[in-house]
Amino acid sequence: MTMQGEAPAGAGNPAPQQAPARRSIGAVLAAPVGLLAHLLDGPMRFWQRLAGRGGMIAFFLLPNMAVFALFVIVPLGINVAYSLSGGTQLFLPSRSFVGPENFARLLTCDNHLAPATCRDDLFWIAVWNTVRFVALQVVVLVAVAMTTALILNRSIRARGFWRAVFFFPVLLSPVVVGLIWKWIFQRQGLLNWLMVEMGLDPVNWLTDRTWAYVFSVGISVWAHAGFYALILLAGLQAIPRHIYEAAEMDRTSPARAFRRITLPLLWPNLLVVIVLALIRAVQVFDEVYVLTGGGPGTSTMYLTQYIYETGFASTLRNPGVAAAASLMMGGVLVVLTLAQIALTRWRDRQ
Repeated sequence: MTMQGEAPAGAGNPAPQQAPARRSIGAVLAAPVGLLAHLLDGPMRFWQRLAGRGGMIAFFLLPNMAVFALFVIVPLGINVAYSLSGGTQLFLPSRSFVGPENFARLLTCDNHLAPATCRDDLFWIAVWNTVRFVALQVVVLVAVAMTTALILNRSIRARGFWRAVFFFPVLLSPVVVGLIWKWIFQRQGLLNWLMVEMGLDPVNWLTDRTWAYVFSVGISVWAHAGFYALILLAGLQAIPRHIYEAAEMDRTSPARAFRRITLPLLWPNLLVVIVLALIRAVQVFDEVYVLTGGGPGTSTMYLTQYIYETGFASTLRNPGVAAAASLMMGGVLVVLTLAQIALTRWRDRQ
């Protein structure tokens, strides 16, 4: 007989029997790691005495720098070599050296605002399409992300659920995003089916230049706004609540509180969002290419698509011109990054 509250021996208490077995398994698994650490201890101590603190830092940075050089520096050097070569051959040894001819071809224009007067009119069509896209997409994207972040920062029901809903499109592949919306907007798509069911005539949405441009901007905003809203939401949650409480006690209007409190304190996050959105917009390709293929005509051909088609997809491909265009686009992205750094430092000084 056992006393009340006392468990019978061996019942419901397997820990004493399982603990030695678990310790044995852990010791077996940890033995190779311990042996490896013991073998490396002597050489690492010797290297530390020989190389010093700076040498150890370089030793641990070397693998990362090697990977960076292999996948960034080396391809960049190859791209520069391609930009200085001519011909349609894909392999670099088969190409001839032409110097800055590819850059001259891209930049030669009677009027850069009129692509038809340029030597490579398609390049400048893509440039001005990209400028138009960036100008609208970034403004709409930042506005949508800010509005979303302000709403999700409030005490609303199922706030966690709505945060997941707004962030979900970010998890989708850009190709998947393009296919989903193409199935909706194409001639035999879902939207036209609904219009026919309501007695309306179907519309060729993706063959109209205006609608194709609007949809390319809207779909890009839908796909990426959740990511930038998350950055802004983190900034909003970092603002001390007592500042808003003091403003409420002073009877400050919500609009004035947003202008005088939220925006100044949210500026670092907002600056990051603007620069990242600009860089992402300049590089737009995947979802728009799947959605419209650059059409109708060349109305939604953006710079990255021009580089891709000129270097790989076109029948008369020219890898040298594509490489030169990509270097010019990379220069724009570097300028945007340096502008972010300069603005951040200027704001910190202020």
